[in-house]
Amino acid sequence: MNEIEKFEAQVAANIDGLLDDRDVQALSRIWLREITRHKYAYNFKWMGRPIIQFPQDMIAMQEIIWELQPDLIIETGIAHGGSVLYYASLLELIGGAGYVLGVDIDIREHNRAQIESHPMRKRLQMIQGSSIAAETVAQVAEHVRGKQRVLVILDSNHTHAHVLAELQAYAPFVTCGSYLVVFDTLLEDMPDDLLGDRPWGKGNNPKTAVQEFLGTTDRFEIDQRIVSKLLITVAPDGYLRCVR
Repeated sequence: MNEIEKFEAQVAANIDGLLDDRDVQALSRIWLREITRHKYAYNFKWMGRPIIQFPQDMIAMQEIIWELQPDLIIETGIAHGGSVLYYASLLELIGGAGYVLGVDIDIREHNRAQIESHPMRKRLQMIQGSSIAAETVAQVAEHVRGKQRVLVILDSNHTHAHVLAELQAYAPFVTCGSYLVVFDTLLEDMPDDLLGDRPWGKGNNPKTAVQEFLGTTDRFEIDQRIVSKLLITVAPDGYLRCVR
């Protein structure tokens, strides 16, 4: 075993230890709950644009993108544009022709103006429309045509029905060995007082949609090791690897 292999084996053992350490897992869930009260995810920007994600998840996405080197990254939900521009910047660093396709039902004008003037705009295309509307899915399918490595990220409306419809519509676009990442599955584990007056909540959120979806397919499995090494993530059970 060479030095690189030794290091990788050590990291794998570290992750095994985190997976088995119930106390650390419990402390992480408590910390996650408490920082959510402070809207922790809103505190960060990527190249000037609010990203509204946990830095830990963005590091995990970077690892996935480097390993996969996708031709196309599809993300539903654009908001301020930080995450789609983050993925675009990673593809710019990798080189090649890969690009990001962002889908949002409402790309607000002030956000659109900032996104379209951003230097990473060259790696980004956008579709305005409901992510589950037939015409939107058809447009996305045109982008997927001919691509060899496609990564999909779902982060729009967080109700069970909407996310399940996205999973059913976008899962066929994911190529074997890639990922279908569903953000905000942590909503199922949050206290009632943190859920507010949104249309989603316990029993009606991305995690419940993932659970139903996985009961209907053998193409995807939860990558528990990603969540175990992150500890702090908005996507517990949300990193789905396409295995066939």
